[in-house]
This record gives sequence, structure tokens and C-alpha cells, in this order.
Amino acid sequence: MIDISTLNDEQKDAVLDEHKYLRIVAGAGSGKTRVLTMRIAHLIQDRDVWPTKILAITFTNKAANEMKERIRKMLEDETSQPWISTIHSLCVRILREDIQAMGWPRNFTVLDADDQKSILKEAYKEYKVDSQTYSYGSLLDYISNNKAADISVERAYVLAGSYSGEKIKAKIYEYYVKRQNDLYALDFDDLILYTVRMFRKFSEILAKWQKRFAYIHVDEFQDIDGIQYELIRQLTGTENSLYVVGDPDQTIYTWRGADVNIILNFTKDFPDAKTIMLNRNYRSTSAILNGANAVIRHNRHRLEKDLYSSRESDVKITHYASAGDEYQAAWIAQTIKELHAKGKDYHDIALLYRSNYLSRALEKALLDERIPYIIYGGVRFYERQEIKDALCYLRMVTAGDDLAFRRIINRPKRGLGNKSLDTIEQAARISGKTMYETIKDGPVLSGKAQKTLDSFVTMVESWRKRASQEGTEIFKLFEQILEESGLRASYEENQEMDRVENMKELIDDVREFSENYPESSLDEYLQLVSLYGDRDETMSSDFVQLMTVHSAKGLEFDTVFVTDMNDGIFPNERAMNDGIKGVEEERRLAYVAFTRAKNKLYITEAGGYSYILQKVRTPSRFIDEIDASCIEHKGAVFETKRPQMSGLNLFDERPIQERIMDTPAIPQIRKGEQVIHSKFGEGIVLSCKNGIAEIAFPFPYGVKKIAAGHPSLKRKSELVS
Repeated sequence: MIDISTLNDEQKDAVLDEHKYLRIVAGAGSGKTRVLTMRIAHLIQDRDVWPTKILAITFTNKAANEMKERIRKMLEDETSQPWISTIHSLCVRILREDIQAMGWPRNFTVLDADDQKSILKEAYKEYKVDSQTYSYGSLLDYISNNKAADISVERAYVLAGSYSGEKIKAKIYEYYVKRQNDLYALDFDDLILYTVRMFRKFSEILAKWQKRFAYIHVDEFQDIDGIQYELIRQLTGTENSLYVVGDPDQTIYTWRGADVNIILNFTKDFPDAKTIMLNRNYRSTSAILNGANAVIRHNRHRLEKDLYSSRESDVKITHYASAGDEYQAAWIAQTIKELHAKGKDYHDIALLYRSNYLSRALEKALLDERIPYIIYGGVRFYERQEIKDALCYLRMVTAGDDLAFRRIINRPKRGLGNKSLDTIEQAARISGKTMYETIKDGPVLSGKAQKTLDSFVTMVESWRKRASQEGTEIFKLFEQILEESGLRASYEENQEMDRVENMKELIDDVREFSENYPESSLDEYLQLVSLYGDRDETMSSDFVQLMTVHSAKGLEFDTVFVTDMNDGIFPNERAMNDGIKGVEEERRLAYVAFTRAKNKLYITEAGGYSYILQKVRTPSRFIDEIDASCIEHKGAVFETKRPQMSGLNLFDERPIQERIMDTPAIPQIRKGEQVIHSKFGEGIVLSCKNGIAEIAFPFPYGVKKIAAGHPSLKRKSELVS
């Protein structure tokens, strides 16, 4: 018999229970993988179930490999192994055996992302479609959504109606499907769809696979979508046992089809099912867990469970409120530096944020403090395509170098092909000038292409003229450049909202530079950015990890910073506009973020004006929902009567709150005092009101507004003594 002595009572029930249908609601850090693998080992070793009669479906290769390895160690003497695979791998195995019934060969091709993109490139070339107008990503999403909704090519044309853009998409969809048929190739969506359709059409094939498995297990059940659930129900039939493991409070992928109602309504679909709650958390301290529980309890659409910690601790969640995103980032970097000095490894620390664009200020602060970091599953801010494009437009105003010209002359598309660019380059080589100077001096091409060049020159020269005028604010010039170039509009039209947000964040970066260095030029900004964009990655393996909360799902860290906890950012503004459903998804996301931390959780938020939100930032409603006994507040805090968070008031916009200093925790500095800032050097306090000090620093920094309790700011008298 397998050894279950290390399991708690609920875990033992989940491993040993003999109900035909079981729903295991496994809270964050409750040991669900351990329970699932021991359940399978128990069936094989204690109940003499033949291993190949057991199926376990996961959603990542990493999870599948981890389960296989654990079971292999528990059952070292077994020669056979259960079926453990991702749902896509399972479908490939099923189709390799039986897809001939659908008129397809068994050696069909499985398309990866590059293969799909190659087919789209063919279609774009065939129909003269501009990839900047219709990005490959957006078209693949369109095709995937149609397939998931069982919308045929013919139906797609009907739905397109008289809209030219939708007609083009339908035409590319038609080309894509035809090319797949020609190649006998299936993409990842097709693997599940074809299996489900085959089972619907051929009952004898379905019966064969139902007999193949007697016990079916599904991990991360809260993340499955409708078509995946249909496949699971088909395989279960009326004879097989179904064992599902998941946590409705961690359903954070509804935007890609996950349906939380599937796990919530499991007992309606299987009336004889038993539910077992795994409530004991082995990961997080009591304060972290109690704080996360307090937030998630505000969701109405959930299964009631009260997760408790096995790790008592007096260390509270720290909430830090700053005067702006630069101050927030500087405080985080300084705190990390102090933690590292006390022996905390960088790789034990993670910074989690709601959206990728939020990494910009954090990256700069970490680089300033020489703290090594990596972006988990993403690209550094200044290395992102749209950021490089926008900066190259700025370079056209200052230098007009060939690299910048080549990068942006066709972004967005202006109808200039490689042949035209080669002609310009050759003329530039002969004249000994840059490509831009060459087209500025006179006609290089002819007809429509030359008119395009003339328009481009007129546009750049107007920017240069404005840049040379005294008093021009460079961030306003930058806004003009992004509008007139059509760069931002091209992303907005294509619904590439991540890129749009990154562009807005870059404008905010330029604005901050203008405020901090009012006498500086556009060229100086570009030089400053190059210092951040071109720094080499350190070879050290000890990095702070930066990632979105979605990327952090399934991971855990000793110390976690959840940044930018402001209404409109986290919870996200688009989600808030979706009513209760949207806010509840964001609350689940906050729950996931908080429960990644094992020993220490920091929650930070920034005040000041947000270019992204087009308003002054206010604290996230989720901060208010954390029980006061679990959290300590530092920095600038908000003292206001909050509106009732019930009914429709949950989505009312709160008024801008007045920021005041937490005076018991932070000593006040006075007018006339000398202070030293870690970045700006020595300064004199001009005034200090409501916890915000106005300080004069030497050139080139000038007058700055800084939170009086900011860790980068010290009284000179304190340092002397």
C-alpha cells in the first residue's frame, strides 16, 4: 500500500475516495499535484488497476513531465505506465490511429506557430494584404476563434457582410483552410476539434477509446473551455470514472476561452459527484494567505472555501504608496538592494505586474541600482518592436541616420519596396550622404513612389522645425510624431492593445524626462535611453524575475512585489468596464498574484497623473479589501471614506483622494533643511506639504517633488552625525 502518512485528512480523502465522479477543489499551494499523482499510484498499487487504463490530462508539457517523474519514483517496480499527456498530445495519438475514417492520412502534419505564419505570408502575398494592417497574430486569433465556435469558411463570409475588412479576413481564412487540406496539416485547434468531430460522427471509434480508459483525471480543470470539456465528457461516457482537480478562484484565462462555470457546475452534469476541498496551504504564511482570502471573498460567483495556512508568521503584507511610478520603482529597487545585502538571493524575488508596459519604470530603476533581472516570458521594454520603431522616428528628427530611416520608412506601410530602398541607398552612396539627406535633396524615384518620399520629407521637416523652436516640450512633439506618422493608429486599427499601451508608456517616459530635465534636448533623451537599451545581460544566474501575473500562474517565490495596484491598472480598466464579471476575473488574478509569495508580499501603487488612464491614479479597490490585521501601510496613504462596494456601486469611479503622510512611521522634513538624494545628490528643501517635499538640486536636475519618506532621501544632518 502506498504511504499516505504525510498527507492531511482532506488529502487522504482525495487519494482514497472511491466515488465514480470526484471534484477536488484544490486551493493555491494545497499540494494538488502530490494528491493527483498519489491517487494514480493508489489505483495501480492498491486497487490493481492496469496502468494503461488510467489517463491523466494536463495543460503543459512541464506539468505532464513532473507527474510522470513523480509516479515513476513511487512505482519503481511497475513496467507499464499510465497515459499522462497534454490534451493536444492525447489528441495526436488518437488521430494517428483513427483519422483515416475522416479521409485524412495517419501521417498528417501538425503545424507549429511558424508553419501557420508561413501560410499566412503566402495568403498575404496572393491577395496583396499588408501585414501591418492585418497582423499575423490578429488573423491567427480570428481563425482560431472561428474554429472554436465551429464557424465554417462559408459562414465567415456571411458574417462578414459588406465590411471590406471582414471580407479580407474571411478570404484569408478560406486560403488557410484550403492550404491545410492540401498539405494534410492540422494546427493545435484542429487537433481537439477533429477528435471531437470524429467521435461525434463515428460511435464505434468513440466506444473503442472509452474502453481504452477506465479512469480519467484532469488537472487545472478550471482552465478548460467548452470544446475541451466535450472531449472529456465523450471519453468518460457512462462507464468511466472522472476525477477533476482545479480551483475556481484561479480561473484567469477566460479571455482565451476558459469557462469557470464548467468546474462550478460539475455536480449538475454529474449529480452523483462528490466534492472534496483541499483547504490547507503549505506555501504562504498566514498573513499572506489571510490577505488573499479577504480579497477573493468579495467574489460572488465562486465555491465557498476558506484556505488556511500551515505556516504562522507575524510578518505582515507591506503596502507602499508612492507619489508616482518613478518613486514606486525606486522604492522597490532600493528595497531589493537591502534584501540582497541581508542575504536574500535575487532569484528568490519576483516583480509581478498586470500588463507588460508596466515594466518600463521598474527596469530603469533596477538598472540604475545595478540589480540583474530577466523578463520571464517577455521582451525588455526598450527592445520591443513598437518601442524601437517609435524611437527611430525620434532619431529621424535628431540624426536621420540610415538605420532609423530603413526601419521606419515603411512602418506603417507606404508602398516602398526593397527595390526602391536599394535605389535610394545606391544614390546615397554615390553622393556620400545619408539616405534621408539624399531624398531630401531631390527626386530619386519617380511617380507615386517619389510623391510618397516627398510627403515623408515634408512630415519630418515639420517635426524638425518644431523641435528647434524655443519652449517646445519634447513629449508633446513626440505625441505629434506618433499621430502624424500613423504609427499609433496602425496598432489601434489592428486592435494590438499591448503595443498601444507600450506606446503610451513611452510617451509617459518622454514626459517624465521633460519634467526631470526641462533644459535637455531630444537628442539627450535618446542618448539616455540608449544606456538602458544597450546594456549587456549579466552572465550571473542570480536574477530578479519580472513577469505579468498571468505568466506567474503555477510559480512560487520567497518574496513577491505586486506593483501598480491602482484602479484602472489592476483591476484593469477594460475589465472594469465589463461589469461584475470583469472585476471578479481581476480579483481572481490578484488572488493568484498574492499567493505566489511564500514568506513576504509587497503591494505597491503609484500616485500622480497616468498618461495611460488619462487621469490621476487612485489606489486599487483590492487594497481596501485586505483585512487590516494582515497589512501594514507605508509611504503616502489615502484617507477618505470609500463608497460602498456593493451592487452597481462596485464600479463607481471614486473621487481623487488627498495624499497625506503616515506621520508616525516617517519623520517630516522642514523647509530650509539640507538633504541628500541617492541619485540627484545634495539639495535644499523649498517646502514640504502633505508629505511631498519640493527640493532644489544642482544642475541638471533642478527642482524635484519627492515623497518625504522616500528611502532614497536622507537628511544631511543624519549622515553627518
